[in-house]
Amino acid sequence: MKTRAAVLWGVGEEWKIEEVTLDDPRGREVLVKTKAAGMCHSDEHVVTGDMPAPHFPLIGGHEGSGIVEAVGPEVTRVAVGDHVSMSFIPSCGKCPSCIKGQSFLCDEGAKLFNLGMPGDDRVAHHIGDVPAARMTQLGSFAEHMLLSEDGVVKVAEDLPFPQVALVSCGVATGYGSVVDRAGTKAGDTVVVIGAGGVGMNAVQGAAIAGAQRVVVIDPEEFKREQAMEFGATHTYASIDEAMGGLGEMTWGQMADQTIITVGVMKGDILEPAMNLTGKGGTVVVTAVAPMVDEDAKLNMFMLSMMNKEIKGTVFGSANPRNQIPNLLAMYQAGKLKLDELITNTYTLDEINQGYDDMRNGKNIRGVIVFDD
Repeated sequence: MKTRAAVLWGVGEEWKIEEVTLDDPRGREVLVKTKAAGMCHSDEHVVTGDMPAPHFPLIGGHEGSGIVEAVGPEVTRVAVGDHVSMSFIPSCGKCPSCIKGQSFLCDEGAKLFNLGMPGDDRVAHHIGDVPAARMTQLGSFAEHMLLSEDGVVKVAEDLPFPQVALVSCGVATGYGSVVDRAGTKAGDTVVVIGAGGVGMNAVQGAAIAGAQRVVVIDPEEFKREQAMEFGATHTYASIDEAMGGLGEMTWGQMADQTIITVGVMKGDILEPAMNLTGKGGTVVVTAVAPMVDEDAKLNMFMLSMMNKEIKGTVFGSANPRNQIPNLLAMYQAGKLKLDELITNTYTLDEINQGYDDMRNGKNIRGVIVFDD
């Protein structure tokens, strides 16, 4: 079949709307009619080259939701008509990580930027005669997606599609960073550096976990104001401003957990984040850094003598098939804000405007909504 998609032809270029030819689903593959796609900063990392894509052209998008239109003969997890959320982290259920309960580290993740399909490595997407890759084997900036069933999670049919799309990456990653990876508990002091689409969910995750203080650092006044609506107790425009205020409010004890969710992770952020963090505290690096960066500023003496720790995280260190339904249930119960995350919606043809708005700090999260 043929479908329309936003395609990136190279680093530094704008998204272009192209007609893409898809194979029919085979084996354990599903064809999904896309209903909504979140505009995450990770796709911007591919545009800038911070996250090198091995294959162009690339169909963008890895936050998404839709309806299953067709399935391959070996599919068992979903059926035609099911409403689904995407998961950029696949979960096969059979590899060592999945068996250990760490499906966010599933071995199938090694195929995320392959040109071919996860099941048989064939090229199933073409623009004319040119093979097309998909962002993390999803490509949600398209009217239809051909996917492995390992990358879709069935959800309730009464949920709104834009909100279902958001939990497939940004919400799960931000929430899990503070709750699952950092282990925030009631009474803690949490600092979140960067209040975008991921950071804002770290903010509400900290509030839901019962943190006594949720301190947000972001240079954009709009995002600082929004953070107060998601559970922040204090906001600052810079780390330097926050340092004194945090020390005063905690009597010098500083933060129990610091979550780094800036747009682009740089090594020189790490030491200031550690300085915001008290004895025995934890720094979680959630933000994506340029893949080739290897330098970080860090006082190793203080790391050991203050018994601090630094953790990385992917998908908030939670299991997609459990976390996505869990977050949506919290939303339905009124405990998790999803409606408020969506600053603006766009058509597929307006994708470049949406990313301009993100770069200019106008959006917590922009969402592409597809017509019926």
